[in-house]
Amino acid sequence: MRLLVVEDDHLLNNTLCYNLLAAGYTVDAAMSKSEAVNFCETRDYDLIVLDVNDKKWTGEALFNILDNAVKYTPAGGTIRVSVQSRELYIKINITDSGKGIAENRQGMIFKRFYREEEVHDVEGIGIGLYLAREIITMQGGYIKVTSAVGSGSTFSVFLPRGS
Repeated sequence: MRLLVVEDDHLLNNTLCYNLLAAGYTVDAAMSKSEAVNFCETRDYDLIVLDVNDKKWTGEALFNILDNAVKYTPAGGTIRVSVQSRELYIKINITDSGKGIAENRQGMIFKRFYREEEVHDVEGIGIGLYLAREIITMQGGYIKVTSAVGSGSTFSVFLPRGS
């Protein structure tokens, strides 16, 4: 089994990697998002381990969703972020007036390297939403997308309280 460990704390990373290696796993260690992206571009992983207590990673996940909203919303369009706090979770909606996503493609957008044919001229490699989902899932949350072609998209991020 091949694992990718992503952690800013070098000591924790070394300890965790050592323990995983001793248990017989193949382990790659990344100390930053860019290193993690480089690893994910060239290798398949059975599991990605993140320091989910680091709020920086939550920010990275939200940034990846916002980055897509900016890339796929035309000039003059709108992007709106709203937050709702509930008893057990926090819901963050990122809504844009961009091109939208066909219903039959909505399940595919979270796959690593997935890019729709009509957006290959837009900068990106198709790893942002994949990493966003991995990060949010590892924090006990999930991402839901609601979209229609020509009507924009809403990405709803649900995080358990305390994340």
